[in-house]
Amino acid sequence: MPDKENDIIVCRCEEITLGEIRGWIDRGCDTVGEIKRVLRAGMGPCQGRGCQDIIMREISRRLNIPLDQVEAGTVRPPVKPIKIGLLADGGE
Repeated sequence: MPDKENDIIVCRCEEITLGEIRGWIDRGCDTVGEIKRVLRAGMGPCQGRGCQDIIMREISRRLNIPLDQVEAGTVRPPVKPIKIGLLADGGE
């Protein structure tokens, strides 16, 4: 019987499951940045606000290291989603 926990959607923007994240951690991805590069988790409209903490906790659990030793992802502007038209208009 499949593990239902692995079917939990962690990154709703990119529809990335807990099982996918666990699989990449087991393959050696041990930072949020690496998970982001291979799965696009945290690259959707919320920019990781919905999933980064969950990914960090899962890395901590799988690698048996304290959460404060897990490298967080890099936040790049814009921090909040904005309409591209605002950039084109100079923000006015």
